[in-house]
Amino acid sequence: MASGGVKQCVRDVTPYLLFLIFVSTLGPLQFGFHLSELNAPQDVITCKRHDVADATSYHPADKFPQCIKMDEAAFATLSSMYVVGGLIGALFAGPASTSYGRLLAMQGTSFFFIVGSALQTLAGTITIMSVGRFLAGIGAGASTVIVPLYISEVAPPKERGLFGTMTQVSINIGILITQTLGYYLSRGKLWRIILGVGGGLGLVHAIGLLFVPESPSWLVAHKRPDLAIRVLQRIRGAGNSITEETEGWDVNKPAEEEERLLQDTESQSRPESAISKASSKPVPHIGFFEIIRDPFYRPAIIAVIGIMFAQQFCGINSIMMYSVSLLSGVLPISSSALTIMISIINLVTTILCAPLADKIGRKACLLLSISGMGSMALVLAISLRLQIKLLSAISVLLFVASFATGLGPVPFMMASELVGQEAVGATQSWCLAANYVATYIVAQFFPIINRWLNHRLGGAGWAYFIFAGLAVLSFIFVSWRVPETKGKKDADEVWGRDRRVD
Repeated sequence: MASGGVKQCVRDVTPYLLFLIFVSTLGPLQFGFHLSELNAPQDVITCKRHDVADATSYHPADKFPQCIKMDEAAFATLSSMYVVGGLIGALFAGPASTSYGRLLAMQGTSFFFIVGSALQTLAGTITIMSVGRFLAGIGAGASTVIVPLYISEVAPPKERGLFGTMTQVSINIGILITQTLGYYLSRGKLWRIILGVGGGLGLVHAIGLLFVPESPSWLVAHKRPDLAIRVLQRIRGAGNSITEETEGWDVNKPAEEEERLLQDTESQSRPESAISKASSKPVPHIGFFEIIRDPFYRPAIIAVIGIMFAQQFCGINSIMMYSVSLLSGVLPISSSALTIMISIINLVTTILCAPLADKIGRKACLLLSISGMGSMALVLAISLRLQIKLLSAISVLLFVASFATGLGPVPFMMASELVGQEAVGATQSWCLAANYVATYIVAQFFPIINRWLNHRLGGAGWAYFIFAGLAVLSFIFVSWRVPETKGKKDADEVWGRDRRVD
């Protein structure tokens, strides 16, 4: 690896750190799970599969009907309720995690996952299912704000790029779980099991969080340096130095005391002074609306909003949310099987490309990803128009692989690297709010626009010409407005400015 080599990585990573990463990323995993849970069983849930509808003898009065009749517009609305909930969760998660802690905020997300999944599993009407999707969305939106923050604050500094990709890896695992379950359970009433598994994941997440500590950085920011030192030392391991990390907190001397490196009385008097000084300082936190009004932070907000719109407007969720219905009958293999292949490609590529952000840089990864997605969107559009099925299947897989190289994992890690600690929560909220607005637009209007274009112009694939054009605009934006953060010590170095003193 570029970040100090494999030996350095092995030395930095402890079993306890891996446990914390595993438990915390169950939140983004559930984001991916709920994002795609309706994809495979869509035709069964909506009574559109004729053999299912005929065998159902659909009765609206049934408490747990085998399917719930709805047209494409109603299903699009049902799908987008998840995004609306995600937007609300993302908006409130940043301030909540800043005020009450990353841990308590993550515990709150598990509550929404459990309740939302239960309502969806037991739903007999569109309304109840929509409420469940909305609540699950709140948990998902909040988790995608809080978990990247938590990971960046517990991961070793030299491996933050690597561990930052774990958010996207866990999302992809959640998608793969859903698509695999959908392949086997998209018949009869078995689709309810798919939704019920989401509740089980939420319960496991809630139990795991009982054994997770608060972020050391948050503890320091809230005047609890002694506890922060103990937590960080446990995460890094008893034999590893934390002096370099604690220097950034202005409380490095207690770290040395924890490591038993200072024995003399004179040296021991200085940590107490440092603690007192650090504890007496008020820690400023920038609010959600305050940050966008402050010209000091505005370039960072513009950058993260643009990145998140690029992530969605390049078209990834047209595949992740609608691939089964979109590709049905136009490819040489079952669309459900192709969807599982897509999820596997997405997961494997994300894992293989995890070190890439630390090797070639965050910005380079974004530009590489956008170029690949734009090219493959164009190829997919042409192949669907010309009905070249094999080329369509290959272009879909390469489209998803291109997403995994940059646009998938990088935006989540960059939001916390473009601003200082005082503005991270608000920046993450803006970042994910933009993501959910863009996701809502794609989820709500892609099936409608796609159907209208195909009906109006004839054939299929016209929507992907639009995604190819949006990829060109995204490439220009990232080249122009997004700075490189790889190897930069702090946000001031990222933006090439003097440190702010107010």
